[in-house]
Amino acid sequence: MQKIEYGKAASIHSSSAFETEELGKECALSLLSSKNAPRFVALYGDLGVGKTAFIRGFTSVISPDSKVKSPTFAIVHEYKGKPLSIFHFDMYRITNEDELWSIGFYDYLDRNGICLVEWSENIPFALPDRYLRVEIIKDNESNTDSRLITLSPIGY
Repeated sequence: MQKIEYGKAASIHSSSAFETEELGKECALSLLSSKNAPRFVALYGDLGVGKTAFIRGFTSVISPDSKVKSPTFAIVHEYKGKPLSIFHFDMYRITNEDELWSIGFYDYLDRNGICLVEWSENIPFALPDRYLRVEIIKDNESNTDSRLITLSPIGY
């Protein structure tokens, strides 16, 4: 697995859910190693491409005992960790800013934690100025679990 450098864009191929989780771990370690790292990770990708697998790996670094699952119906899951908590959002069913206010989304941004947000394409109006964009695309030409994962620092 390619080493992730804080603040640098990267495109990485993953051939399994395990590799996607490992990339999530590398990403968490990279963000934790910098005082100035954004505390918001916006994930993009179709249903079933591995967004939750990436988050499972990321969360395992900060909250190793947490059992990560997609928060589709709960909208947000909180995982207590050290030094920060993880706030894992699924914005699949969110359609407007009023819904974000009703779930307390903006309050989470002010808490001592890292927001990991699946389906960020549904909330472009709510993204902070600085965040890490993670886009996961399935390789449809092969019958494998191959993915292209692109990490793009936004605003830093």
